[in-house]
Amino acid sequence: MISPPPVVAAPPNAPMSIRSGKGQSLICSYDGKQLAEGKWTGKGIVRTMSAGKSDGPINQVWAVTAEGGPASLELRVRASGESFPCQADRTGYGALPIVRHVFGLGTNRLDRGVYDRQRDWVLSIDPGSAQVEVLPHEEADGTRTYALRATGDEIILRFRPRYYQKHRGLRFFEPWTYQVWKKPVVGWCSWFAYLTNVDQQKMQDSIDVLSEKLEPFGLQYIQIDDGYQRTPVGGPESWLQANSKFPEGLTGLVRAIHEKGLEAGVWSAPMVQDDAWAQAHADLFVKNPQGGIASGRWVGHPIDGSNPAVHERYLEPLYGGLAKMGWDYFKVDSLRHLRYEGYNSFTGYFAKKGVDRVEAYRSVGRTIRKEIGNAFFLACWGIRPELIGLADGCRIGDDGFAFAGLSQFNSWNNVVWRNDPDHIVLSREEGYRSCMTTSLTGSLFMVTDNADWYRTADLESAKRSIPVLFTRPGQIFDVDPSRSDEIGRVDSEVSGSGPRPFDASRLSTTGLFQLDLHLPYESWTVLGRTDEKNSRIPLADLGLDPKAQYLAYEFWTDRYLGEIDRELAPGGIDPKYGCQLFCIRRKLDRPQLVATRRHISCGALDVKSLSWSGGRLSGVSTLVKGDPYRIILTEPTGYAAPSVSAVGAQVVSDTLRPDGLREIVLSGSGEATWTAQYKAG
Repeated sequence: MISPPPVVAAPPNAPMSIRSGKGQSLICSYDGKQLAEGKWTGKGIVRTMSAGKSDGPINQVWAVTAEGGPASLELRVRASGESFPCQADRTGYGALPIVRHVFGLGTNRLDRGVYDRQRDWVLSIDPGSAQVEVLPHEEADGTRTYALRATGDEIILRFRPRYYQKHRGLRFFEPWTYQVWKKPVVGWCSWFAYLTNVDQQKMQDSIDVLSEKLEPFGLQYIQIDDGYQRTPVGGPESWLQANSKFPEGLTGLVRAIHEKGLEAGVWSAPMVQDDAWAQAHADLFVKNPQGGIASGRWVGHPIDGSNPAVHERYLEPLYGGLAKMGWDYFKVDSLRHLRYEGYNSFTGYFAKKGVDRVEAYRSVGRTIRKEIGNAFFLACWGIRPELIGLADGCRIGDDGFAFAGLSQFNSWNNVVWRNDPDHIVLSREEGYRSCMTTSLTGSLFMVTDNADWYRTADLESAKRSIPVLFTRPGQIFDVDPSRSDEIGRVDSEVSGSGPRPFDASRLSTTGLFQLDLHLPYESWTVLGRTDEKNSRIPLADLGLDPKAQYLAYEFWTDRYLGEIDRELAPGGIDPKYGCQLFCIRRKLDRPQLVATRRHISCGALDVKSLSWSGGRLSGVSTLVKGDPYRIILTEPTGYAAPSVSAVGAQVVSDTLRPDGLREIVLSGSGEATWTAQYKAG
């Protein structure tokens, strides 16, 4: 649901006020509030501000250089509850291209600034000679504070207001008016499973098996795609009255999905392909230069969003009617074709009317948003910057799953909207890789296999990857900028028959996906690897301390790499999985949790609390019924075998493995407390 944040006033596209007082103090104010305060040491203060056009992107810079020792800057930064630490700029120093996302609030040595999503500003230290530390300090009354510290020969503090809107060119990004969808979006879609051959029985079979096999692990939505509507598609009744393959109609399908405790999703497209219906309602459509009803490939006859009658007689009956049936998830297709083959191809029509064609297009999305209310709105397909603030998610690329877009639009995910890399076919060779990258990036996660396949034993890729955690990007730039840098071309495209230069591609320039996990009891990182390009991965490139020792564990193959420092040597990828997932934790001098095997986050999803006291390692975990819960612990020299117990679950086994790790297996469902009581050996 697109919901308003607590603060709705628009922030100014203006520099902050900087005051440097006695004792080299520094006070920064923005939008009538104190944004940061602190102190600095050094010399040569330089203040510059470049804005270009009066309404263009603003770069405000404050610099200090060393004098008789390193320069230093220490600020206490105040931001909204929607803020997070981040990398604001590429370093350009040869570091590996790693897509980095974050769950929870913590710190990474690569962070050099704070981004406040609610107000769309970033305050950061430029890459260079300065060493930087960003520490979340406290949170109260919807405000987060951070300690931003820097030391070095030169420190350049940079403030960029309206960052995504002005600097990234997303004119409709107004995050003070909406919040991104934070609940997991995990489901099944009928498209690649059955294409247009879907029918009521196939849907029922899928509902039954998915509610049994994957719903306990986090699958939530069942979405019907193309194949239920009456053709050729004409008015709203073409969608509201299902064809003969669905004798119980759409209401019967919604009821069947809801009866299993799942949420119902439906595919539709605001397109009209029925020539007779279009001629009978000619006033609803864009006109060609000859005055006839316009037509375009894929879109049929484009509706005219600038005409109030289109909303009253077409969009409102269609989407209002579907909403009344109880659908919870709306995949709205052909939106690219409405823009390119419809509005961009007939610019003269809108110019003659004196109408902004982009606003006419956006009004279509606005009415859909209004009619479906709190339901999830997925815009499909290709990047749709005109629908920012209206759509909850966007299919960022072509038909068929491709994780390349997860590095090409990584900075958009869960800031602008929820990225959708398209449906995952678990039965294909790339099933594990697709599940892992989608989950690590906090993206929209939809599977699409036929019902019989879900009755096989090979569901591990999905079981261990869902639900998807709500992440924030660790970088507010795209690791591969080749597509998002071309976003301005949406205004001139006249064909959507294939991916445009700004849509997510199928070829990825990186195979490394990192998720930092910050829980109240511990912080660690997991690293996904999809190719064998890098045989050595420096820990510094992950933002870890190269001087510290860590424990590394590969999740899919259940392989313990032991202690590592300075770098990770991942080894070859097992072709069974086509990828690797490493859990990397800082080494402690006592027994510690290495990982759990419920989820690829290695405990972030399922371990609610963890503590060590008096030789006792104790945790509270959430178990899935029928799924053995595996806890993997280190057992350093000097600690004898523990006494293992559990409350709320049964201890099935307690084994010291050949690799020196202890594996405890529990059986149960719901919340359980487990304890390993150690005595010195």
